[in-house]
Amino acid sequence: MEQTVHVDLGVRAYDVVVGPGLIAQVGERILPLLGTRRRVAVLTDETVAELHLEALQAGLARAGIEMTALALPAGESTKGWPQFTRSVEWLLEQKVERNDIVIALGGGVIGDLAGFAAAVLRRGVRFVQIPTSLLAQVDSSVGGKTGINAPHGKNLIGAFHQPSLVLADTDVLATLEPRDFLSGYGEVVKYGLLGDAEFFAWLEEHGPKLSAGDIEARVQAVAHSVRMKADIVVRDETEQGDRALLNLGHTFCHALEAATGYSDRLMHGEGVAIGCALAFELSSRLGLCSQEAPSRVRAHLKDMGMKVDLADIPGDLPDAQALVDLMGQDKKVIDGQLRFILARGIGEAFVTADVPQNLVLNVLQDALAAR
Repeated sequence: MEQTVHVDLGVRAYDVVVGPGLIAQVGERILPLLGTRRRVAVLTDETVAELHLEALQAGLARAGIEMTALALPAGESTKGWPQFTRSVEWLLEQKVERNDIVIALGGGVIGDLAGFAAAVLRRGVRFVQIPTSLLAQVDSSVGGKTGINAPHGKNLIGAFHQPSLVLADTDVLATLEPRDFLSGYGEVVKYGLLGDAEFFAWLEEHGPKLSAGDIEARVQAVAHSVRMKADIVVRDETEQGDRALLNLGHTFCHALEAATGYSDRLMHGEGVAIGCALAFELSSRLGLCSQEAPSRVRAHLKDMGMKVDLADIPGDLPDAQALVDLMGQDKKVIDGQLRFILARGIGEAFVTADVPQNLVLNVLQDALAAR
């Protein structure tokens, strides 16, 4: 059942292993990466530590590897300067050397922060991703994007720093709350929408099984998502072209996350799902795809019990113009032009800066009016 995806980046190539029971095998998997010092430093969060740190320690101990760990507060607010500084200083206190390994045990927040800490520590130490959320397994743990948030916006401070290994243990997904699982599913759906209509059709059929805990379906969905991301990353590691396709739904999503204060009012994958629905609606109004495409996207997200509309976000939202202004802080702005990922149909996404702002405004105004 286990599947391995090779991310072929020359001297920085690595494997993403997907399957059940990987945390128990972590020692034997990491041992080949270690030198004579059989010790690792682990960055995690308090919630994940309670659930999985003991199992990780046992898995490492079986291979004679010592572990030291720092558990940070859980939540998006950890992904900023204060906890980043704390993490780097802690790693220095642990005397982490250039040939050592830092392990990121957690979701996207920990993976991004720990990866960035590893990137700047001694000008770059190696790290291993052990993603514990569906969102991190299919997206943030693969591809080497690391970083933290700034008051100006999300992920504006960071570096490209590839992991040495990714272990996506599908067993840990059973410990997720349903809302957390579905948030991650927003990123899974994105892969079908951006470049694989057959995968989207497979998800329409198998999505409920995934949600209900079918391990084989989960391994298949995670591995397929990782394979799609790896193919794009290999073609465009530093997001000069094709890699921007992975941001389908994210231009809207990041504005909505900023508008909700990066709080639990809107989880990242929920914002991606709403953003994908809005991107397909915008594409339809531009005459790029039929109205059937956004209807099908919305229908599947609703079938899965996911957030689909701005009306699904609790609390107040700013007006449409304020949301457009928030989009202007996005990293995808080049020469003052905001790039959108639009679609000619399901599985046919492309990047463009040629989008009339008034049309974006109209789409958001209509979505807000429906609240």
